[in-house]
Amino acid sequence: MTLSALLLLQDAAADAGFANGLVYRFNEGGPYMWPVLISLIIGLAIAFERILSLNRADINAQKFLGRVKEALDNGGVSAAEEVCANTRGPVASVVQAGLTRFDEGMDAVEKAVVSYGSIEMSFLERGLVWLSLFISLAPMFGFLGTVVGMVEAFDAIEAAGDISPSLVARGIKIALLTTVFGLISAIILQVFYNYCVSKIDRITADMEEASVEMIDSLAMMSVGRPALSGRGRVAVLPDPKAELGTGDDLTGTKLS
Repeated sequence: MTLSALLLLQDAAADAGFANGLVYRFNEGGPYMWPVLISLIIGLAIAFERILSLNRADINAQKFLGRVKEALDNGGVSAAEEVCANTRGPVASVVQAGLTRFDEGMDAVEKAVVSYGSIEMSFLERGLVWLSLFISLAPMFGFLGTVVGMVEAFDAIEAAGDISPSLVARGIKIALLTTVFGLISAIILQVFYNYCVSKIDRITADMEEASVEMIDSLAMMSVGRPALSGRGRVAVLPDPKAELGTGDDLTGTKLS
C-alpha cells in the first residue's frame, strides 16, 4: 500500500473518530441536546436559502449601468427597459421602475425608485428575522439544559445525603455539554447571519448608486444630452465662445 493511501485511511479514521465522539457527546447531553440541534438545522436551512438568493441577486452594477446608458443613447427608454427586463436582481428592478415612469416626469421617477427600493429591501431581508431567532434560541436551549443538569446534580446530592464526585458528575456533564453545543450552534449561525447582512448592504449600495446614475442620465436626456456623458464618463461641456458667435466677446459686448 502506498504512502498516500495510508494517509487517506488515516484521515478517514480520524474523521470517523471525530464523528463518533461527537455523537457520543451528543447522547451524553441528554434530551435537551435535541432542541439545540433542531435550532441549528433550521437556522442553517434558512441561512443557505438566503445565501443562494442573495448571490443570485448580486450583479456587476457598473457593467449593468453601462449597458443601460448605452441603450438610452442608442434606443431610448424602451431599449433601456428591455436591458433591465433581461437582467435579474433588485438593481435592475429598481432602475426599470424608474424608467417606466419617465413619461410622467422626474418627480414620478424618483418616487418610483424610492417605492420599489423599499419593496426590494424587504425581499432581501426576508428570513433574516427567523435566522436571528434561532441564533438566540440555540444558546438559550443550551442554558436550559445547564440549569436542568445542575438541578439533577443537587437532586442526587439530596437523595444520597452526601456529596461525592460520582453523584454530581452526570448532572454537571449535562450542564456543560448543553452549554457547549448551544454556543457552538449560535456561533455558526451568527457567521452566516453576518455574511447575509454584509451581502444585503452591498446590494443596497448598488441600488442607490444605480438609482442616482439612472436619474442623472434621464435628466440629461430630457435636455438633449447623451446619457453616457453623466457620472460614468466626463461630460464634454460646450465651448462658450462658439455659442456667443464670431462677433461677441465673453462679457457680452459687441466687438467692432
